[in-house]
Amino acid sequence: MRKMRWVVILFCFLAIAVNYIDRANLAVAAPQIEKALGIGPAEMGLILSGFFWTYALMQMPFGWFIDRVGARIALPLAVGWWSLFTAATAATSSVAGMFGCRLMLGIGEAGAYPSCAKLVSQWFKPAQRALATSIFDSGSRVGSALSIPVVALIIGTLGWKASFVITGLIGAVWMLGWFAIYRSPAHGDMTGEKDVVPQPHVRSASDATWASLFRHRTMWGMMIGFFCLNFVIYFFITWFPSYLVQTRGFSLKSLGTLGMVPALISIPGGWLGGYISDALYRRGWSLTASRKTCMVGGMLMSSVITLSAFTSNIYLMLAFFGIAYGSLAFAAASIWSLPADVAPSPRHVASISGIQNFASNLAGIVITTFTGVMVAMTKGSFTIPLIVAGGFCFLGAFSYLVIVGRIEPLSGDSAHRDDPEPVRSPV
Repeated sequence: MRKMRWVVILFCFLAIAVNYIDRANLAVAAPQIEKALGIGPAEMGLILSGFFWTYALMQMPFGWFIDRVGARIALPLAVGWWSLFTAATAATSSVAGMFGCRLMLGIGEAGAYPSCAKLVSQWFKPAQRALATSIFDSGSRVGSALSIPVVALIIGTLGWKASFVITGLIGAVWMLGWFAIYRSPAHGDMTGEKDVVPQPHVRSASDATWASLFRHRTMWGMMIGFFCLNFVIYFFITWFPSYLVQTRGFSLKSLGTLGMVPALISIPGGWLGGYISDALYRRGWSLTASRKTCMVGGMLMSSVITLSAFTSNIYLMLAFFGIAYGSLAFAAASIWSLPADVAPSPRHVASISGIQNFASNLAGIVITTFTGVMVAMTKGSFTIPLIVAGGFCFLGAFSYLVIVGRIEPLSGDSAHRDDPEPVRSPV
């Protein structure tokens, strides 16, 4: 049945949503945890950064692991691991304990995106990948958006510790559904699909080693560009709730309503980015032109995040944040299609996903720590972090436009394969 591929994407969407609820609940609970532990923004910045150290470091090993054992096993293993340590956070009462749980959380969550990218490459053709990717990737925005009102409600009624226990249990429910429903696309009796996506085998690069991928300029461009995108996105996931409460005077109630606006705008933004990228390709644009148009355009538009620091109007501020987040999601649909687009062979998709996600999540370490230090040094001001975020938007656009070469399978002939291709339509 053709519907099976969309069931797979639904489960990927739900896994990413749970992933982001579990990683964002600390950001929502941060003001209460700071009071409970008697710590300041610098210490909270350290705790928030803990997740990203292991999340970034485990991307490449997890990508390699997924390519060997398959996403059917790797994805639920990741979900179970991070759910366990989400719940365990409730048992901690010190900075060291919080930091340790966040380190362990990052190990498990490292497997989510590479697994989903691998599944998209198995179930969808290139002309469908960006839309499918945008759907599972939108789980990150849904999870971020839901984490604000849901976690705020739990904290308001049961306390911050209960928020970690309850959100951790959600992963166990997901695992039961996954093992009950999912089968490999190779099992025709399960899918009924005679046209399940054929896996191309690029002879000149099918035996490319993991290390050889770093010889390609395109790989480095993907890493730099995604670092820039995540530098901005992780502001929303980590410090945005604290910014609204501490700088803009939001209450816990308004945080759970108005605070959701940017994340809600980003959901259709991502779907639109995936749809347009695939539509351009189906209309005859090259894969390079269709992907780069969306990536570069989205990164440039997201630079309006800087303007949010220079307006006193709450609604205009939220509009700038919404445009920025929506534009980042617009670009991300094509960015997460790149691993399958450029992989030398199917067995390199998750590895490339892990490599680019490793680089992108170094940004999580930088933005959380940098923002915490700047807020402490400037006595509560977020202006410098927001200006810097806008600068990274421009740098990311440059990387995808200039450093990333043609969007095609990488080969041993890196000089030829990475030649840039003009970003234009064939008309």
